[in-house]
Amino acid sequence: MLKKTKNTILNIKILKFLLIPIILVSTPFFSDIKDAKAGLEFQWDQNSGHRRLKWFQKENKRRFRNRIYFFLRPSDRNTELLKINLSIPKAFKATLNKEKISLCKVRIGGFENRTKCLEDIPADIEINTDESSLRSVNIYPYRPIPYNKESFAIVLKLINPKKSGLYQFHSYGQPKGKSVSSYLGSWTIVID
Repeated sequence: MLKKTKNTILNIKILKFLLIPIILVSTPFFSDIKDAKAGLEFQWDQNSGHRRLKWFQKENKRRFRNRIYFFLRPSDRNTELLKINLSIPKAFKATLNKEKISLCKVRIGGFENRTKCLEDIPADIEINTDESSLRSVNIYPYRPIPYNKESFAIVLKLINPKKSGLYQFHSYGQPKGKSVSSYLGSWTIVID
């Protein structure tokens, strides 16, 4: 009888030893589930040659004012660009104004500093909408975007759509000396 009680007491101590750390470690994960941020990015059709480009947005909540930076880093451009085309997904139902779209030289933020436009690049901006409700923004800088060590960004100031989800934007650029635009990459943004 004494041996059985010693075994149960030992089993309870081992169980406490294993359960308490599990509960303590997992508690922060369940405190606010709806604000959990994923550590990975979902990209459609991974094997088809899509290039993942960097982006930053100020606010990711539905119907909030937002500023989205679509970055074109030096590694994303391999020549000077005469034209940039930003194709907007059908499901991204937000009002676009020419006055709220800009191109700028940007400092990409990180741990110590914020993302900030350093210098506005003068450009003509054209918003295209065709019958199938596909939208695109064509940006024609007055001078070609140089191929150097500086980063540039397309900045959209808008109110986020009513519908939450993942939205994939594609970019195309017309290199200097060519008459056709080529694929630069894609940005996948999240609206919660």
